[in-house]
Order: sequence, then C-alpha cells, then structure tokens
Amino acid sequence: MKEMLKKELLEVLACPKCKGELIYCPKMEQLRCIKCKLKFRIEDDIPIMLIEEAEELKEDEPCE
Repeated sequence: MKEMLKKELLEVLACPKCKGELIYCPKMEQLRCIKCKLKFRIEDDIPIMLIEEAEELKEDEPCE
C-alpha cells in the first residue's frame, strides 16, 4: 500500500503560484490548486512544487 503524505506536511504546503490551499488526491498522487487550475505530482512521497513542472487541471477531472 502506498504511503500517504503526512498531515503536518499538508498543513504547511501552499500553491507556489498563488499561495492558496491545495487539495490532496492520494490515489492520483497529486496536489491540486483549484484557483490556479494546476496539479502537482508527487514522486516517492515528495511533492514536486515547481510551477514549470505543474500540469493544467481539467475542470471535470476527479480527485481520487
């Protein structure tokens, strides 16, 4: 079973673009900023929080 990000880490992470709240999608291994419509991948339990590495979030994309 894949390890989830620690609650303490999730509480301090913010979107690097707008500094807003992120939504954690553990099954997809992503953090998402709804405001900026960006998703940030998580590799080996490390969030990749670089704006240039983010992908565009589609409006109907589920968070699982």
